[in-house]
Amino acid sequence: MKQSALQYAQAFGHETTDKRLDILQRIGEVGSISEAARGANVSYKAAWQALETLSNLAGAPLVEKAVGGSGGGGARLTPAGVQLLEASALLRQARSNVLATLEQGAGTALNVSGLIGLGLRTSMRNQLPCKIKSITQQGNTARIQIELSHGATLVSRITGESAQLLGLQVGINALALCKATAVSMGASLEGAAGLNLVHGKVSSAPASLQDTETSLQLTPGLNLIGFCIAAQLLSPGQAAIAAVDESAIVIAIAD
Repeated sequence: MKQSALQYAQAFGHETTDKRLDILQRIGEVGSISEAARGANVSYKAAWQALETLSNLAGAPLVEKAVGGSGGGGARLTPAGVQLLEASALLRQARSNVLATLEQGAGTALNVSGLIGLGLRTSMRNQLPCKIKSITQQGNTARIQIELSHGATLVSRITGESAQLLGLQVGINALALCKATAVSMGASLEGAAGLNLVHGKVSSAPASLQDTETSLQLTPGLNLIGFCIAAQLLSPGQAAIAAVDESAIVIAIAD
């Protein structure tokens, strides 16, 4: 049976600052998933999740069992796993060179750290540059407080494994993603546990209840897309509030 080609574009479709490739490289060095997990400072479950996701994206098994050894067995990289790490090193160097060139010529007009969004193709209409402000563990989940460029804060609730694999730290640049369908807008909305409320000014609004998609300007150059709630049609220029659940906000990070 013909072996399928390694899917580089999919494997690197997300930025590599999470620990998936780090875990893969450590397995190649130490020959053990559990040792690699400890070295990367993530749980064994998170390490397995990283390998499964990366293998799915690459379209090929990246790790296989190794028989023998002092521990009675372990793990080793497949040829595809070795190939993927080599490609990762080349891409990392190329990306570093491009960003260095951009930063030299951008001056103060361009937020180079926000360009992570250019590497993403997603159905999520909302892609908001931000910084990680705080991280709070709550059982198996992590509540990540993020600060948008104009100072407003949101909270994203993700799994503890996801927070580990992303290597989230306070102060790093990130991108907050959410579907437009997850954002409700109105002239007045009530707060609730686990609900983010963001204030802004309507920049574009629907003409009827049949088309309720609305754009809320948080600050010049930063807009949030959502839908008016029933019986609360908004008008351009009107002050309004957007509501989005913590669990609806996804976090992406760049180098």
